Amino acid sequence: MTAAEMLKAQLEQRGIYDVELEYRFHAVRRWRFDLAIPRRGVGVEIEGGIFTQGRHVRGAGYKRDMQKYNEAARSGWRLLRFTPQDVKEGIAVRSVEDVLGVTG
Repeated sequence: MTAAEMLKAQLEQRGIYDVELEYRFHAVRRWRFDLAIPRRGVGVEIEGGIFTQGRHVRGAGYKRDMQKYNEAARSGWRLLRFTPQDVKEGIAVRSVEDVLGVTG
């Protein structure tokens, strides 16, 4: 199970069912969020490989992510970013609940 799938399951356990995996938020650039709650304008990115020099922390990948995240903000999305460990520890689900105004 991926971290995004795990977070979706955690949210559903708390009664938040309008969650979509790999949600395409930009038609032209074909950008996707790892997880989104479109009705609420919340996108979630799970940033893997940050301690192993993965794509997200190398120059070109980091720059592409910045473009994606800035476009999401310009389009009105609230974007939350987590590590897989944040999902495992429950930090991500609590943060999403907080942004949604849901008490867990």
